[in-house]
Amino acid sequence: MSSNNSIDGYNYADSECGHMHGLLMPALLDELAKTTGGGSARPVFDLGCGNGSVTAAVAAAGYEVLGCDPSVTGIEKAGRAWPHLKLAEGSGYDDLAAKYGRFPAVYSLEVIEHVYDPRLVVRRVNDLLEPGGHFILSTPYHGYWKNLMLALTGKMDTHFTALWDHGHIKFWSPRTITRLLEEAGFRVLRIRRLGRVPALAMTMMVVAQKIQDHQEK
Repeated sequence: MSSNNSIDGYNYADSECGHMHGLLMPALLDELAKTTGGGSARPVFDLGCGNGSVTAAVAAAGYEVLGCDPSVTGIEKAGRAWPHLKLAEGSGYDDLAAKYGRFPAVYSLEVIEHVYDPRLVVRRVNDLLEPGGHFILSTPYHGYWKNLMLALTGKMDTHFTALWDHGHIKFWSPRTITRLLEEAGFRVLRIRRLGRVPALAMTMMVVAQKIQDHQEK
């Protein structure tokens, strides 16, 4: 994961929130409040923090956030924009629990679709969580009606972004993301479809609870 062809070569132009964050942030803050009891300096881990824009917003809501991302440019821009935040280079493939300990909640927005080995990443997240801790993730939504609509409207090429360097390589439905999490010792509590009507949702936010340590493969 160190060459220019790996995810750590993902470049950020600035330290601003992306176009999806207006959709994602209200849902994330709502779910963090439900799962941690509110922003009374509760520690949370931002896996794939990118340019730090989400980390900064969560910290502003009162949480004690530690952010981690393999993108060198993302961490550099985040460090300049928000020098008070705790941010570090690192990957979801790393043994983050050994380095940072355990947290009551981990969140990861629009990351799992970029990951070559998602099973390893969710096992690492399981390690990062305290018993009964929560994992909140978002990823583009896929389901029968949306896939059919993409095909009928000729938008498959645009949607699957084959020409986007370091772009999406996995495409998740509620069924497949649930199976991935259950394999790693989680129970999915709810899946929120965000943007458009539910059958054609832009993305989905999955809230899962750790019910057991994962079993090593």
